[in-house]
Amino acid sequence: MKWLNVVAEALERPLPKPTTEDYVGARLLEALVEATLALNFLRSGLVRNAAGKAFQAWRALLAALLRLELGKLIQMAKSDEERRWLVDRAVPRVPTGRMKALSQMLEEVGHGGLSAWTAVALDLHDYQYNGPDPDMALSKYGSRGEAAADVRLLAKELIKRIEELKPRVKWSDELEDALKTLKEALGGK
Repeated sequence: MKWLNVVAEALERPLPKPTTEDYVGARLLEALVEATLALNFLRSGLVRNAAGKAFQAWRALLAALLRLELGKLIQMAKSDEERRWLVDRAVPRVPTGRMKALSQMLEEVGHGGLSAWTAVALDLHDYQYNGPDPDMALSKYGSRGEAAADVRLLAKELIKRIEELKPRVKWSDELEDALKTLKEALGGK
């Protein structure tokens, strides 16, 4: 129950402004907590809820990466309008419909393989709303087990990417505890 109180506190506090250094850490914490919640939902058999939380975790990671790489992304932008959009919309909101394009931009500045994992997160987002679909018309997953496997895989990838960011961000005990909790939820892997 104590962990649930910590989670609630972490997710309910106001986000720092996207213009501050603390924004990256807050979004990374959100990603870790959401991924842990996803795994807890899986253990309870709530695969659609787990898929939604896994998607939210990935989206929070993208927000952190966008803020961390904002300088490089602004340099890549082709117009003032695109630069303003990156600052005013992309970093604080990470619009679902633009996640693929934003992931591709992040790949261009050094985050290899991000687009493929974003595609998995978007597939899980569809699954959250449509559930398993043996005909594969509304969902990319024919069964609950397929979606559950991707929730776990996305959580593992999230851990790997966040651990790679440690030297570049203001790392806190709270982030370390959340990372440890997520690893434990995955079975220490």
